[in-house]
Amino acid sequence: MAKSLETVYLKDGQVDVAHYHDLALQKQKEHAKFLATLKKKKPKHLDQLVQKVHNEVFEQIDCTKCANCCKSLGPLFTEADIERIAKAMRMKLGKFEETYLRVDEDGDKVFNCMPCPFLGEDNLCSIYALRPKACREFPHTDRKKIYQINHLTIKNTLYCPAAYLFVEKLRQELG
Repeated sequence: MAKSLETVYLKDGQVDVAHYHDLALQKQKEHAKFLATLKKKKPKHLDQLVQKVHNEVFEQIDCTKCANCCKSLGPLFTEADIERIAKAMRMKLGKFEETYLRVDEDGDKVFNCMPCPFLGEDNLCSIYALRPKACREFPHTDRKKIYQINHLTIKNTLYCPAAYLFVEKLRQELG
């Protein structure tokens, strides 16, 4: 694997999030241009390649050595998420929402503060099996028709080292 695609860790074993954020900032225009070409001229095997690259990246990245998404990006909560988590926590819906959520400027229910209140010091999620749909799907690098979410993919490279590595590896694979 090319040196630029090796995972960079800090001395404490955590993924160097700042390093990847800086790289993603530097490559925003390049990445946007690359992803736009996928939208204009879709390779026939793109969905299969996206899945392959996603799997390779997540064999390389251990999310528990990062958890930047849980520390800085709040997920959108669906009503089903709220009901499922509140029920498991034996909380009334209203109490759960009052304790953990707020309505943002778009009218979406999100955490009232970050980092995620369910993130432990060990970077493990205390409600992992129940986590919101947005958390389960993040960083959305295994989606079919990935070119439909280019704006989201670019944004996610700023927060998620795996998303950054995904775009870089996909670029490498497609030449």
